[in-house]
Amino acid sequence: MSRIGRLPIDIPAGVTVSVDGQDVAVKGPKGELALSVAKPIQVIVEDGQVLVSRPDDERESRSLHGLTRTLINNDIIGVTEGYTKGLEVVGTGYRVAQKGAAVEFALGFSHPVLVEPPAGITLTVEGNNKVTVSGISKQAVGEAAANIRKIRKPEPYKGKGVRYAGEVVRRKAGKAGK
Repeated sequence: MSRIGRLPIDIPAGVTVSVDGQDVAVKGPKGELALSVAKPIQVIVEDGQVLVSRPDDERESRSLHGLTRTLINNDIIGVTEGYTKGLEVVGTGYRVAQKGAAVEFALGFSHPVLVEPPAGITLTVEGNNKVTVSGISKQAVGEAAANIRKIRKPEPYKGKGVRYAGEVVRRKAGKAGK
């Protein structure tokens, strides 16, 4: 049995989980998320807990068991606490500025880069070199942060670019001097 998949998920106060066939809807104080569960996996809500089970020990069922439980747990955490991911802009002259809901990056290009947040995502700027991506969906927050980082990845020689908060960039020596 999957060690993660067989663990019950406690439903906190203020959160409702409804199962309709293969569709699971999680509603909480911060919003609502929906998840479509893969076919062999069954989800049951009873006694204030969500239980995920599989019908057999086929390879596909085993791999989906723990995944499904984790996705439902992530949705419950998302609608109660939410998710945040921090980004840092490192480099001389590299700046970030809030423009309404959007964020404007000055990253050494000939033009500023304006990033509009996707639906359900909030971008906030702290200082002139920190951005926080927040939302209720863990997947959407991670994807939005990755897309912002992709604009100018940290390079290994000077370490300039957009990096995750706390990310360690391995530095290279560069050319040897005369």
